[in-house]
Amino acid sequence: MDKIKRNERLAVMTQVLTASPNHIFTLSYFCDLFSTAKSTVSEDVAILQQTMKQFRLGQLETVTGAAGGVRYRPIGMHSSSREFIEGICEKLREPGRMLPGGYLYFSDILSTPELVQGMGTLIASQYYHANADFVLTMETKGIPVALMTAQALRIPLVIARRATKVYEGSAVNISYVSGSGSIESMALSRRAVKEGQRALIVDDFMRGGGTARGMMELMKEFSVTVAGICFVLALEEPKKRLIEGEKALMLLSDMRDGEPLSVRPADWIV
Repeated sequence: MDKIKRNERLAVMTQVLTASPNHIFTLSYFCDLFSTAKSTVSEDVAILQQTMKQFRLGQLETVTGAAGGVRYRPIGMHSSSREFIEGICEKLREPGRMLPGGYLYFSDILSTPELVQGMGTLIASQYYHANADFVLTMETKGIPVALMTAQALRIPLVIARRATKVYEGSAVNISYVSGSGSIESMALSRRAVKEGQRALIVDDFMRGGGTARGMMELMKEFSVTVAGICFVLALEEPKKRLIEGEKALMLLSDMRDGEPLSVRPADWIV
């Protein structure tokens, strides 16, 4: 093999690292890939770190220790996280989104790839140190954002169902009280998670936290610890809150007929 030039190495390293967020690649991996010395690879990593920081392309971290190396995390990819979320809020404030029953239509937001990916990486940036083993969501609207969060954290996505599916084998079924006060049910395959793991709950909307509370109860049945809870959108002042310690990307004021929609970025987004 001909000697690989630095610009070629940097291009390949960028593709490898960004394609597998949060995965640690040893320097030896790149040494073998390029047939070059470890000192040369270290210089390449330093160049990539500076470039990604300068142009807000994410964060490249070096990990020390026997299993150390380098890993990419899509942190700070937007020039301003608040401007990104504010842009989504503007879309949600468009006339005609208010639905009968006090609901807000935002399925189009949850099906736009670039918006979903941005929201997922932003959520993930808050939970890299939570050491979650998987992302848990409830079918169905929360799946896209939960999947992008799981990708950014490089952990599996687990989906709780409203009813047992035959193709998922035996399952644990529980009943819970929704935010509206009705009795709902959810189920999860016994093979989906393992005892002692840690779960990050990600969902699309929180009115009172009933569904999230149900997922927390479901995790108790599996002896799984909930490492965090985050929503795309949450009611800013619900009449009854069933959970605490949660985060949301955007906050929605209680909607009333004749009043304009009030959707804003959460205070923690800077």
